Amino acid sequence: MRTVTGLFDTRDQANRAVEALEVAEIPGADISIISPGDEEASGTAEGVGIGAAVGGAGGLLAGLGAFAIPGIGPFIGAGWLASTLIGVAAGGVAGGLLGSLTDAGVDERDAHVYAEGMRRGGTLVTARVDDAHVDAAAAILGQSGSVDIADRRSEYETTGWSGYDEAPASELDPLGSRPILPGLPQ
Repeated sequence: MRTVTGLFDTRDQANRAVEALEVAEIPGADISIISPGDEEASGTAEGVGIGAAVGGAGGLLAGLGAFAIPGIGPFIGAGWLASTLIGVAAGGVAGGLLGSLTDAGVDERDAHVYAEGMRRGGTLVTARVDDAHVDAAAAILGQSGSVDIADRRSEYETTGWSGYDEAPASELDPLGSRPILPGLPQ
């Protein structure tokens, strides 16, 4: 099994990607979605879960749950990677967000960009697929609006970013929702 990952700027794009992966018969047990959590996200989780239960589509989305990622804040998620991160949040798994991504098979250089994208409000979708389905799953994520990871890395680097740092809460803004990063509006 290989891990195919996409970072999305909106939850709607990510939700469409999950639904398209399910239509492509990638088992829900092999798909994960992780999105920033707040009051809106909690309502989205409930709404998506209710909509999926009533509409019969998006089975994975029906299982969204809330948790916190140390150093970043609240998230909602479902699937195997979300379960791993819940373990990280509870202190039961070592390695944090970067370790969870790289342990899942995400290239370390890309894992930094995905983690930073999540810190900045992006939604992550991952799928574990066999080698024969890697290209199809990657195409689905791309067609659903995932960001070009190389372009996003370049964009971050223009602000002085050199990699994701699992900063302690003391280095976050007063609301604890994002890191204080040099060169970015606070």
